[in-house]
Amino acid sequence: MTPMNLERAYMMLGALYSLLLILGVIALMVGGGSAMVVIQVAVGALAVAGLWGYALNKGVMNPRIWRPLAMFLAAGAIIQALLLLTTSPSHAQITQLLIGIVFSALLISILYQYGDRDQDLWATSEEIQDGEQLEAMLSRHGELTVNKQVYGLEATVHVARDGDQYRAHVVRERDGNREEFEERFACPSTLAFFMDKYTCITVDDVREAYADATA
Repeated sequence: MTPMNLERAYMMLGALYSLLLILGVIALMVGGGSAMVVIQVAVGALAVAGLWGYALNKGVMNPRIWRPLAMFLAAGAIIQALLLLTTSPSHAQITQLLIGIVFSALLISILYQYGDRDQDLWATSEEIQDGEQLEAMLSRHGELTVNKQVYGLEATVHVARDGDQYRAHVVRERDGNREEFEERFACPSTLAFFMDKYTCITVDDVREAYADATA
């Protein structure tokens, strides 16, 4: 399926889930409902917001929300499957449970992917620009290593390409305490975010360190 057709499919899926949500809200307003029904509608509204964010390739709220929500929906689907297998539901109930499982499975898959922070859709314009600069410098130099000390913190970051990923090896020292860790990213914008958040080294520091090599 081409990207355009895939995007259209996600848009249609978003429209379908939005219609189901609207019908659920109307049914709730007309017939009333328990607190559980209200919670289900609220969760459905949140899930639809995430689905539209994924379909439109836009970041909605925070990426940390969506994978826990996907796990919550997965737990609900498992409960529905257990009810289907361990009870004796009527034909109407079987249909309802199967529809619930199928629709939940689609949302679970989409929201889990949507919750991956390592995507440009969660990056700011500055992070995307910084990521492009890092990628350009890596293309020229192969790997980048920068050391910096500020406010009692010393950090060393070594960045390199590893296949289709970007690998960042970090060493941090403060008050004699040393820690060392490594992370891998698919998007250079996420690498730029990681450096800014977890070290005292920015992309500007990297650019300054390699200015003479570039000249």
